[in-house]
Amino acid sequence: MNSDTTKKLTKKDLQRVNWRYLLAGQIGWNYERMMSIAYTRAMLPALEKLYPNKSERKEMLETQLQFFNTGPHLATLIMGIDLAIEEDEGIKSKDTIIGLKTGLMGPFAAIGDSLFGAIIPTIMGSVAAYMGLEGSPIGAIMWLILSIAIVFLRYPLLFIGYKQGTKLVSTMSDTLKAITESATLLGITVVGALIPTVVSAKMPLEYKSGDVVLKMQDMLDQILPAMIPVLLVALAYWLLGLKKMNSTRVIWFMMILSIILYNLHLLG
Repeated sequence: MNSDTTKKLTKKDLQRVNWRYLLAGQIGWNYERMMSIAYTRAMLPALEKLYPNKSERKEMLETQLQFFNTGPHLATLIMGIDLAIEEDEGIKSKDTIIGLKTGLMGPFAAIGDSLFGAIIPTIMGSVAAYMGLEGSPIGAIMWLILSIAIVFLRYPLLFIGYKQGTKLVSTMSDTLKAITESATLLGITVVGALIPTVVSAKMPLEYKSGDVVLKMQDMLDQILPAMIPVLLVALAYWLLGLKKMNSTRVIWFMMILSIILYNLHLLG
């Protein structure tokens, strides 16, 4: 296993990776692969050093360019663990890195987005707005200072992940596997729970006979609540598995399908 005398990455290398992400963590963001371009760009200086062999470097670059999306404030923690594992195992870590990123990005997104995307902006925005209505700029200044402070608080996360990642590789490989599998299950559970709250689709069809009115949506809810959203998500998931189909095309397909079904009064 890696020791301090056999490490390939220096503190300067880690700092380069860290600042490249902190200053451009959303560069190249797209609907197909989300944050993978920014992640790979940040990792590039380290990958060039870890993989002097061009074919291996190309293989790992393709691996890093796979879909990645998490809370931007916590991404460097995953990045640090990634660097520790790749430094220790090299090209053999390919499957481990894929599993690590897949398993951790979901839970980290839930934590990071809730804390940095909802709670802090809501609290500080309320304070700043209230003080602004009173004619005081202090609230806005406090929010600006906090935003700058958060950037510096994010700085040590990569180094924490790097140090802990080495321990995970050397002494806790079984634990890492369990954490990854648990994180994957948690991510799937979170996505499943979001379906009925994020996807809004109902069937407005009604059957009337005299004073009797049967609403199709009520009947579907008795069979399975949120059946229509679940079916739509299942359809999108199936489409993504088809050849020459990507997320952009699925979005267009679902938009057109929604318009057609809405005008046919099959969905509302």
